Amino acid sequence: MSQQGSAGNVLAAVASFFFPGLGQLLQGRILAALLFFCITAVCYFFFVLVIPAIIGGLFHLWSIIDAAKFKSGS
Repeated sequence: MSQQGSAGNVLAAVASFFFPGLGQLLQGRILAALLFFCITAVCYFFFVLVIPAIIGGLFHLWSIIDAAKFKSGS
């Protein structure tokens, strides 16, 4: 991925919309992908408790924004 707003970042953001962490995985950031997926999945698992569901939604949104704004170091 070259720059913020590139087609690759848009694709990564769309992927993260459907599956948290998938956008980071497409960008080659495995640790970030695992963290976003695990935190969001655990919070969504406890959706009957209101606070974890809200936290899960915030992490899901954060994963989308993070994938869209990523700038590669090279």
